[in-house]
Amino acid sequence: MEQFLGFKQSVHLHFVEIRRRVESTERGKYIGVEGGKNVRKNPSMWKTTSRKEKLRRVLLIIFGAGVIALAGVSYQYVKNAVPDRINVVVDRQEQVRFGLPFRALLESESEEVLLNGNSKIPSDQIHLQLNQPFSIYSEQEGTYRLSLKLFGIWKLKDIEVDVSDVQYAVPCGLPVGIYMKSDGLMVIGTGRVTAQTGEVMDPADGILRSGDYIEAINGTPATDKKDMIRAVKEAGNMALTLSVRREGETMDVQMTPVQTQEGDYKLGLWIRDDTQGIGTMTYVKGTLFGGLGHGIYDMDTGTLLKIKGGLLLDPQIYSIKKGKSGTPGEIVGSIEYKEENILGSIKKNTEKGIYGTIPKKQQKAYKIGYRQDIKPGKAYILSNVSGTMKQYEIQINKIVPSDKDVLKSMEIEVTDKELLKLTNGIIQGMSGSPILQNGKLIGAVTHVFVNDPMKGYAILMETMLYEMEN
Repeated sequence: MEQFLGFKQSVHLHFVEIRRRVESTERGKYIGVEGGKNVRKNPSMWKTTSRKEKLRRVLLIIFGAGVIALAGVSYQYVKNAVPDRINVVVDRQEQVRFGLPFRALLESESEEVLLNGNSKIPSDQIHLQLNQPFSIYSEQEGTYRLSLKLFGIWKLKDIEVDVSDVQYAVPCGLPVGIYMKSDGLMVIGTGRVTAQTGEVMDPADGILRSGDYIEAINGTPATDKKDMIRAVKEAGNMALTLSVRREGETMDVQMTPVQTQEGDYKLGLWIRDDTQGIGTMTYVKGTLFGGLGHGIYDMDTGTLLKIKGGLLLDPQIYSIKKGKSGTPGEIVGSIEYKEENILGSIKKNTEKGIYGTIPKKQQKAYKIGYRQDIKPGKAYILSNVSGTMKQYEIQINKIVPSDKDVLKSMEIEVTDKELLKLTNGIIQGMSGSPILQNGKLIGAVTHVFVNDPMKGYAILMETMLYEMEN
């Protein structure tokens, strides 16, 4: 019976203890039972425990967010460290280096392309070590694909491998006059017009905007500013239907000319139908040429000029304006639109240069050097900026491993004393000057550092050739 009562008593005390703990928790206190007596503990104990728990959770959240952020930054860094495309010569083993900060798995999705890592045994897949080179080999021309996975698990990106025979091109370095006709009438802005009544109006507001191209007026193709002037004059105060191309889409809009206090009619539009300037032709390959290494943009809208066609012309060079910190120099000259001055025809204006046709040049052709062929150190710019074609020494300070900004694939610095005396470095008009290294044509000048004219950027020759052919 004592055991039985003792059992009941212990159960009862246990129940009381639980009940008191629950009740005291609601009051923010703790009451325990020791030796059958109530003992009041520290009232702040639960609060302290709660604060520690909250702090632990906050730290876990911060840690988790940090891990996610680090993973995102690392992913983007690695993605930018790897090119989108690799060019290799058929039946030749090419050494490539990505400079990855992590281990990765590179896998060939075609049996025609073999990879070689540290094992020196050709395979369809290799594990890339930190900043270790590897080789690519293919016996067959074509376009293939590699797959890159971080730690062999997460797919990072696909890499295109273009396998071709040895390519050659003739480097030029010749300053050329550039004339391009826009594909339609380019709207560079709208403006106000004072009507005959004295009212100030903006007839194009909300209808047209900078960067639009007017392709036709009342169904008639518009190729020249004179077409617009004539149509407005003939329409008087009658509405005109304009066919407009905006961001690749075509639409029709209606506008009514406003009669001014002078008695003529206006639409309040600023339009442009052509552009011109001086740059450098980079290379000739057969009857095709590439130049500038960057596109031609409208000076007012900042957009790449959409062209119908254009001409390469022999310019008249007057002088060289030296560059200085904060003010780029330039080649000063003019263009005369004469038949005897035409050198070739411009077909494309792209972000990566201008391209077109030209009579074949009977000059020495150089092998094309790809990204993996380029080494930091001495190289040469080929330029006729002095009036005589010469090679000027430069230093390649940096080679960018990825295609994040192809116009800045190399960082270069002019070291040639003769060129520095003539120009102080890179000046406007030298864009497109070919770069040679170890007997290969590897790239072209694209930009000058505004605050340091001795330095600039360059595009890879493989990028320009790909743009020309595609």
